[in-house]
Amino acid sequence: MTDASIEESPPRRSRAQLEAWVREFEEQEHCIAGKITIPPQEDNGVDDTGLVILNLRNASPSIYMRPRGYDDPTWELTVTEQPTDLTLSVHDIASLAAELVIASNLCTFLQYKSLDWDRRSGQRRATEGGSRTNHATTRKPAMG
Repeated sequence: MTDASIEESPPRRSRAQLEAWVREFEEQEHCIAGKITIPPQEDNGVDDTGLVILNLRNASPSIYMRPRGYDDPTWELTVTEQPTDLTLSVHDIASLAAELVIASNLCTFLQYKSLDWDRRSGQRRATEGGSRTNHATTRKPAMG
């Protein structure tokens, strides 16, 4: 990706922006047992910057979440592998399930914030011809 195409690209989610969104999520009194981090990243020109990691308290895998790809407003979760089977008590399984729900909620929250931020900025990647379109104001004709 060239410098010019990056300048023409949709808004990027900076580490500072993600940290603010995670703080906002935490301030909504979600019960987070693990630790959420936003590691420093260098953009490789392929993916949006924006990786959020949830280190689980009740299991060794971590969950990381990020936009699916460049100019893709949807986010996805990845649960890291662990080298051995995971054997847990009934209570630990319930705690792990609760952590997975929180991870899903956080990922949904980040996706919402990203979509809202993209919409408010008026910048979205345009159609094939390279023209820019504000999707917030573009409407499809009514069928009838």
